[in-house]
Amino acid sequence: MKDVVLLEKSELTAGSTWHAAGLTTYYHPGINLKKVHYDSIKLYETLEAETGQAVGFHQPGSVRIAASAARVDEMKYQMTRTHWHVTEQYMIGPEKILELFPLLNIDKVLAGLYTPGDGHIDPYSLTMALAAGARMYGAQIYNPAPVTALNPTADGKWDVQTPHGTIRANRIVNATGFWAREVGKMIGFDHPTIPVHHQYVVTATVPEVKSLKKELAVIRDLEASYYLRQERDGLLFGPYESMEKMVLQDSWVRDGVPPGFGKELFESDLDRIMEHVEMAMEMVPVLKKADIINIVSGPITYTPDLLPMVGPHQGVRNYWTAIGFGYGVIHAGGIGKFLSDWIRNGEPPYDLIECDPNRYGKWAEVPFMCAKARESYGFNNVVGYPKEERFAGRPTSRKSGVYELLKDKASMGFHAGWEQPHWFHKPGDDIGYKPSFRRTNWFGPAGRECKLVMEKVGVIDLTPFAKFIVKGKDSQRLLDRLFANTMPKVGLTNISHMLTPDGRVFAEVTITQLSPGEFLLITGSGSEGHDLRWIEAEAADGAYDVDISNVTEYIGVLGIAGPKSRKVLQKLTDEDLSDAGFKFLHCKIIQLAGVSVRAIRISYTGELGWELYIEQKNMAAVYQAMMEAGKDEGIDNFGTYAMSSLRLEKGFRGWGAEMNCDTNPLEAGLDYFIKLNKPADFIGKAALLEIKAKGLKRKLSYLSLDTDDVDPEGNETIWLNGKVVGNTTSGAYSYSAQQSLAFGYLPLELCSVGQKVEVELLGRKYPAMVIQEPLVLTEPTRTRLQKKAKGKA
Repeated sequence: MKDVVLLEKSELTAGSTWHAAGLTTYYHPGINLKKVHYDSIKLYETLEAETGQAVGFHQPGSVRIAASAARVDEMKYQMTRTHWHVTEQYMIGPEKILELFPLLNIDKVLAGLYTPGDGHIDPYSLTMALAAGARMYGAQIYNPAPVTALNPTADGKWDVQTPHGTIRANRIVNATGFWAREVGKMIGFDHPTIPVHHQYVVTATVPEVKSLKKELAVIRDLEASYYLRQERDGLLFGPYESMEKMVLQDSWVRDGVPPGFGKELFESDLDRIMEHVEMAMEMVPVLKKADIINIVSGPITYTPDLLPMVGPHQGVRNYWTAIGFGYGVIHAGGIGKFLSDWIRNGEPPYDLIECDPNRYGKWAEVPFMCAKARESYGFNNVVGYPKEERFAGRPTSRKSGVYELLKDKASMGFHAGWEQPHWFHKPGDDIGYKPSFRRTNWFGPAGRECKLVMEKVGVIDLTPFAKFIVKGKDSQRLLDRLFANTMPKVGLTNISHMLTPDGRVFAEVTITQLSPGEFLLITGSGSEGHDLRWIEAEAADGAYDVDISNVTEYIGVLGIAGPKSRKVLQKLTDEDLSDAGFKFLHCKIIQLAGVSVRAIRISYTGELGWELYIEQKNMAAVYQAMMEAGKDEGIDNFGTYAMSSLRLEKGFRGWGAEMNCDTNPLEAGLDYFIKLNKPADFIGKAALLEIKAKGLKRKLSYLSLDTDDVDPEGNETIWLNGKVVGNTTSGAYSYSAQQSLAFGYLPLELCSVGQKVEVELLGRKYPAMVIQEPLVLTEPTRTRLQKKAKGKA
């Protein structure tokens, strides 16, 4: 793609780049962000040869230091999530750490996570080499060329105004660093990015450093929260301060970045970082005698969750973002490749939904953003546990109609701005958020809730589900183009998948046709803007006559499930809820305790159940009526941890785990939902026919594990005979079978029931076996088999 223009506000490297510490690392706890880091480093290694421009790339490796048992567990956890990737990474002991960094006080060091090939690069030289390469291939770079206005055209293009004239663009990418909010505001967006003061210290020559035969590895002391690397013959040391001490440049959020700001710095404050300096001196004693020659304090941009916002934006056509990079240098090359591949091919090269720019909505208001930026900066080096929760800025304005009734009874999780119960505590339980790599305080209560749903009746708040209404003359035609399943008839519901042109799974959606041509679409909380943007883009590009509305905020959802759920609901309605009167995957408007409710007979636990779609203002009344009506049946609450266990033992796949933009629906075992013979030419159909003709190379398998006090979470490495053969996608403990379960991708030749493998958890390989799925039959299947058996009798 040659016709590319870069508009630089003042001069290249202005903003955060010129004063960056330039760290490069293959390491990232995220699964696909590892690929971004990998692509960046591989580009930087070849850039000088390609462009003729020196980039000052040093690759002495890096070591993340563990000085606590929890930190050692974290490293083991991260190792098992890396073994199935291409990146080299090793756990090493104190002796090897000293080889890589001989100036270390090793007394408190237990272990290290060593990544060869890591290091640092000169940000200025890197930028100039990238610019030279871009020009070499036909790109044009203009500076100074600030953008003064962005005007969309009727055909989805943009008029980009500058002081030098206007450019008509097919698409625009906002990659403007800490000016991202100002550019976004030109078209009505409030991008949740906040400038943070980051400081680092450079020392004069240190004799002990100068006398070394080879460059020191980069050190990350996680307990003391700093990085330290060699800078010529001295040291460069950068701490991440606590959330109480760190400084936000919140005036820029309110009033905008000062017009002339480009290559300026903030005033440094050594007092603010002294506790980190003292800890660093203890770990690296030569620092005590080193002279400081420079303290750099400059702005870097944070999003609320510290992950960038990358991709096309919902609500406007052909507007893309690459903003919010707390670690700009290591992300630059890989994100450039990710975005350009997406733009050229019409779909992302791999799944990166955690960086989707549409994961925030109007609920991400300035106080929330500021609280989260503080928390994220201060939490840079905290232990990264599974099922992590961070509590700053919560709750947001997104509260379900039963939040006030449930908030003191449950451990809440954060889902796209909503608070949703993860598990409920009873008197005598060990309450509170107590993260662990092993079974922790929620393990018993979640089991209690599974038993409740399997034997009695439970209620769950599912309000965070995203909900869209699609209607109009072309609604069916649009949905037939978007989804691989046939559209349900009026009053019926089904599970449908949107695929990419290459036949990978972009989304899983529950679709109900409410009335002729009017469809209710339900998707996961984390997919709201992601799925809506895809639907809107296809509607606009194909000029479909449809109306698409996002009703997520207004409609609450309660799930009721368990063998006694029908009996409870029947007390509150005159509607016939029998199998004959209200069939599975049917939808009706019913009166429930005097409130009009849209009820769908479906349950993500796999047990008898309904989802009730209720106006938020009526939610509490319906909830209280159900709890009152169900007293004799032992009704109680359950949360998402129990639901996850129940869905896994029923063999239900989860979007974002078993299926995403890295998988196709045939290897994910979704054949039942994919109607290759339907007349409509749905997106991805041709690619799927080709995939089917060529045959699959791997398949999703169902695994039972023999574990102790640790359960699979997903993304762990699967081994056979000392070789990596696959990876898990999700896992949980089955309270029904009293054993761990996981889904995992394996080569076709290893997918047979009875095949034995090993799953690595916390550095140990546990025996696992491919089993027949599901472990527990769903209620509709059990009912069908019982009727069949009676018929034969």
